[in-house]
Amino acid sequence: MEQQHGFIHDMLDVKVLILFVMSRVQYPINVDKLFELAYQDDCLNYFDVAQALPQMVDSGHLSRSEEGEYTITPKGIETGKVTDDSLAFPVMQRVLAAVERFNRERRREDFVHVQMTERGEGEYSVMMGLDDELGNLMTLELSAPNRKQAVVLSRAFRDRAELIYQMIMTELIDQPEHDDGQE
Repeated sequence: MEQQHGFIHDMLDVKVLILFVMSRVQYPINVDKLFELAYQDDCLNYFDVAQALPQMVDSGHLSRSEEGEYTITPKGIETGKVTDDSLAFPVMQRVLAAVERFNRERRREDFVHVQMTERGEGEYSVMMGLDDELGNLMTLELSAPNRKQAVVLSRAFRDRAELIYQMIMTELIDQPEHDDGQE
């Protein structure tokens, strides 16, 4: 008799795990992202997740958008509250860490905006913005001599928007006091 390793052994375990993930993500997700977040146990496989999702939509625990993204329903939330404690603690901890990372990254994506516009003659304008929960913190528009440079500016801003904002604020605020009496 073959010994099973891991904590996910049957379809019920898969569904409990899916409810656990879905009750904690703050954004709709597709099957690939769900599997990535839930894959914290070697016994879980993609096909089990792909098989469980339509069943959970049919049972009313999840809903599926036209874009193929899933969200949890009130029925799913209630069922999840009852079944959460049946997950193995190590799996639960790894899933929580993965979901928290995902939520942080998605929240950040909502706050960083980049738009490239062709000006003509191969030049581009790159409009970059950084928001927080209250609104816009910074909008910066830079000109790029070509599309390749515009893409480089866009990627660099997406990767380092907060650092760029901090550097600009530091440069503007940490100026020596002027003796001309003006503030």
